[in-house]
Amino acid sequence: RQYRWLRELLDVLEHASGPDEFLEHTKLDMFHDQVFCFSPKGDLIALPRGATPVDFAYAVHSDVGDTCAGAKINGRMMPLRSELQNGDQVEIVTSKAQSPSPEWERFVKTGKARACIRRYIRNEQREQYVDLGRTIVEKSFRTAKRDYTVKALEGVLKSFAKRTLDDLYTAVGEGLISGREVVTRLHPDVRKSRAKSANGVTPRVRKSAKPGANAVPIDGLIPGLAVHYAGCCHPVPGERIVGIVTTGKGVTIHTIDCDSLESFHEQPERWLDVTWHAESAADDMYVGRLNVILNNEPGSLGGLTTIIGRNEGNISNLKFTRRDADFYEMFVDIEVRDVRHLTEIMAALRASSSVNSVRRARS
Repeated sequence: RQYRWLRELLDVLEHASGPDEFLEHTKLDMFHDQVFCFSPKGDLIALPRGATPVDFAYAVHSDVGDTCAGAKINGRMMPLRSELQNGDQVEIVTSKAQSPSPEWERFVKTGKARACIRRYIRNEQREQYVDLGRTIVEKSFRTAKRDYTVKALEGVLKSFAKRTLDDLYTAVGEGLISGREVVTRLHPDVRKSRAKSANGVTPRVRKSAKPGANAVPIDGLIPGLAVHYAGCCHPVPGERIVGIVTTGKGVTIHTIDCDSLESFHEQPERWLDVTWHAESAADDMYVGRLNVILNNEPGSLGGLTTIIGRNEGNISNLKFTRRDADFYEMFVDIEVRDVRHLTEIMAALRASSSVNSVRRARS
């Protein structure tokens, strides 16, 4: 046993076709805390044990890592989080449309890969903050009825201890500086006019209505009774509904065709005849849940959210229930005004080529 390593070394030497192969095998045996992988051209790359194709890509070049879209290990497509083994041949598939994912930082092992991923994410976040901050500043100038000019803003950079306009926009986007502060730094009279208006009549601000926050838009209930909307059928105005008295919770509103009503079939005393109030506020929003099967193709999820937004719906929750190579199945909770609004959104989704099917979710 003491000279086992020597016998194994002699065995490698006997079966090796040449010195290069002998050197390759001896290196793999000597460095147990490392893995040695090969590029398609035969270049040897040393990585820490547990390294993944993403680490390999960044070891080749930073640009290769940033555009890494997939990896072939020994000729087979494998997940990017796969652990590399000694002697693996790794081919990185790149795409100009690909960019580093924050998820990569969870499984990479090399410092270079982690640093490159973090740098890219920081730069992306900064660009988003710059765009957001610029929008906030422009809107603040319009609200104050003042002219927005880049040259004027450059004159106040020192007062905010910023070197560039992008630095200022970033601070505004992050919420460190308000858009109004930027306006008042250029136009101090805006602050005075604001203080003056505060002593007068305060303009009325319209608040967004929340169902159940004040008056309940349902007829047939005792005033002050607690009301909940069932999560199994997600009723919305325009649908036929029924109320079920729930101990300790008040009344739960279900659609008339909800499957869960079967459990109350022998308890007629708990049923309430209710209807939607004819004069309920038009800006109240209710959650309707859809079951959507979406084609698994680039841009399909973005197209779905765009369609919902264009039809004035707001996604409050999205949950994937099944994924495979061809389709995604998901629940999408959408804030809508009534059943007609929800139906319009469903019709728009069905018209999309990337949507396989859409139906009301019943759980």
